[in-house]
Amino acid sequence: MSATVATPGDEAGAAVEAAGERASAYPWYALAVLILAYVLAFLDRQVLNLLVEPMKRDLGLSDTQVSLLQGLSFALFLSIGGLPVGRLIDSRRRLTVLSAGIAVWSAMTVGCGLARGYLQLLLCRIGVGAGEAAMTPSAYSLIGDYFPPRRLGLAMGLYSMGAYVGAGLAMVIGAAAVAGAARGVVDLPLLGAIPAWQVVFLAVGLPGFVVAAWVAFLREPRRRGSEGRAPPPWPEVRAYFKTDGRALVCVNLAVAFAAMAMYGLSAWVPSLFVRAFHWRASEIGHAFGLIVMVCGALGTLSAGLIGDRLKARGVARGRLRVLVCAAVLAAPFALAAPLAASPVLCLALLAPLVLFLTLAVGSGPAILQEITPNRMRGVQHALAVLTVNLVGLGLGPTLIALITDFGLKDEARLGAALAIGAPLMLAVSAGFGLAAFGPYARAQARVGPAAQ
Repeated sequence: MSATVATPGDEAGAAVEAAGERASAYPWYALAVLILAYVLAFLDRQVLNLLVEPMKRDLGLSDTQVSLLQGLSFALFLSIGGLPVGRLIDSRRRLTVLSAGIAVWSAMTVGCGLARGYLQLLLCRIGVGAGEAAMTPSAYSLIGDYFPPRRLGLAMGLYSMGAYVGAGLAMVIGAAAVAGAARGVVDLPLLGAIPAWQVVFLAVGLPGFVVAAWVAFLREPRRRGSEGRAPPPWPEVRAYFKTDGRALVCVNLAVAFAAMAMYGLSAWVPSLFVRAFHWRASEIGHAFGLIVMVCGALGTLSAGLIGDRLKARGVARGRLRVLVCAAVLAAPFALAAPLAASPVLCLALLAPLVLFLTLAVGSGPAILQEITPNRMRGVQHALAVLTVNLVGLGLGPTLIALITDFGLKDEARLGAALAIGAPLMLAVSAGFGLAAFGPYARAQARVGPAAQ
């Protein structure tokens, strides 16, 4: 049986907490570092989306091959790796696990900048996914112990903002790289001449090693309510999932299908503007990147604040209601934006679409936290990451590409493919959210007090 490993950092964290650390600024400082790491994760993950056209040109790739780099191969190992990592998070020092994950995904991102063919690039993207498997389960478990329940929605919302800041920065940085790609190749010391788009991977991968060291030296919080016990044995974990499995499945799939729409749009909106409106990739990168950063951050922060307010007022299943309403409100914009007649109108419709999508996705973590016992949060959030990434990231970009390549059989009809795929994903998301209402209420009544 694995036992919790005590470290000087752990003991110091418990002592400081006993003295009133939770009321101090340290949890907010730790949250800021976690947000920085999450920004970096999404920067490394999403920067590829604006490099699609030069990659296709240099490597001779199809939309489906590119979608595997964006989604399925990356998400598969991100998801599978999350399950054993989740168990480590429940039994070992979480900040050490997270630091190692950051180092791995940063090294693999640098590897993307050194790859000389599609297979090498694919393997490195798989490595990025495996490293990032440690990020979200670790962060959710840590945030649940750094902050009391009444601040949980705000803390989760602030953390989740990192995804959209990172994705937006990926667009902006990628835009600058594409603008410089007209030179074809860049001569670097020791490396020689490499395509300009690969330089981007080197630039965003190297800072990760600094962040990994920073995270390793944060103070580990005491696990709230665990009283120093070892993680629950597998029979206890299985019993929990058997009892409340329906609620967990419905919530996870509701979030996953909303994320599926978000990832599909993020992956293909830049190419839509290039193909339909003849914009340069650098132009759409700046415009869409700004929308993702501003509206995405606002949406996910609003999810936390609105959820906290509804909970304070005693509204039953308040956070779940936010998720369902946001998915329903996003659907008309998901239909209209890709079919807009002008680029300006398309951008105007994308802004509320991103806002509502992130409001839906951003509600998920706090919803799950309310019905997950503290000692099982690593495993539960790893399962949530597996579902969201396999369905959302793994299938979102690829489904749009399959509609384009094999359904419509015309790359120029990318807008129609998005208008078909994204609203359908949101309808399924809302359906699973509604199906979760009854099971979630029962799980919250049974598990909620202990989870908090």
